[in-house]
Amino acid sequence: MRNGFGTRAIHAGQSPDPSTGAIMTPVYLTSTYVQEAPAKHKGYVYARGDNPTRRALEACLADLEGGTRCVATSSGLAAATIVLTDLGAGTRVVAGDDLYGGTRRLFERVFRRWGVAADYVDSSDLDALRAALDAGPTSLVWLETPTNPLLKVTDLRAACDLARARGAPVLVDNTFASPYLQRPLESGADIVLHSLTKYLGGHSDLVGGALVVRDAARAERYAFLANATGPVPGPLDCFLVLRGLKTLHVRMERHCDNAEAVVAFLRGHPKVRRVFHPSLPDQPGHAVARRQMARFGAMVSVEIDGSVEHAKRFASATKLFALAESLGGVESLIEHPATMTHASVPAEERRRAGFLDGLLRLSVGIEDADDLVADLDGAFQATYR
Repeated sequence: MRNGFGTRAIHAGQSPDPSTGAIMTPVYLTSTYVQEAPAKHKGYVYARGDNPTRRALEACLADLEGGTRCVATSSGLAAATIVLTDLGAGTRVVAGDDLYGGTRRLFERVFRRWGVAADYVDSSDLDALRAALDAGPTSLVWLETPTNPLLKVTDLRAACDLARARGAPVLVDNTFASPYLQRPLESGADIVLHSLTKYLGGHSDLVGGALVVRDAARAERYAFLANATGPVPGPLDCFLVLRGLKTLHVRMERHCDNAEAVVAFLRGHPKVRRVFHPSLPDQPGHAVARRQMARFGAMVSVEIDGSVEHAKRFASATKLFALAESLGGVESLIEHPATMTHASVPAEERRRAGFLDGLLRLSVGIEDADDLVADLDGAFQATYR
């Protein structure tokens, strides 16, 4: 019988240290490993290629996502770089039009000039996705669901079926949901990407990334590229993610509880134009999210009354919601995507994707929900007084 998620998050890939009995995986701070004879070693040669702490993290993540293998990297964008490098020149990616700004910057300002073309589509619209796939040969479909920052929801099983019928593998950036809320490989995806910096680490104290795959040959290619090009995580960062994973299931429940309290408050506020969150029955994709996610997540976006300056003033007026990029830590964050996480996306492209320059994005932490609501209420008062 397969153990539950929480049990696996605490134990998968992590046996007590055989030499000391230490229950926590040691941090192997070493750059190289002594060999018994030339090419005769204990499975480790040089720390760029492998490290026992990293191996434990990779085993745990592969288990939680239901993959064959995980390749950990130094950041989420490093993981994305490995995937795009593996595609090579003369390839085409069909990607969601509402992506993390750093991912789009990587597509447009780095890999396009190296011969990897990206075409963008509202992936929550299956007819639009089908048309984009039929427009030409597709080497990879790149999805976020929920998306960043509009929290659109894509039907993963339907999207994967469309891509598979056309011979295109599917990558899903699962950073917003985490494997606790959603496991894309179970819906037919081929690759799952994570920024470990966010919910999996959970404490805003590290930067890391990961790729979890179903196909062993693809995993070997990614592991080769990680070693050959060098964007590997340090052992201490791997240890911190392992520690964070042990409380992921507990934290995500509190994150989601708090997000729903924040959404209820925002929906009832007279200065709010629109709230974006998959829990809302009138939001497109709600039914799909209810079916493919365990809960609706802790990312919330909101448009408030007034100008862009009102939005900036509001973001600067909160006390508990810290004005900062990133997300997924235990503390709540607020940011203004147009000038922060998505500043590299041209304004016309942001508008085409559907979000205005006044949009605010909240990462709801695990503080007391009443305090978070009071903080937002105070920011409204400060903004409109």
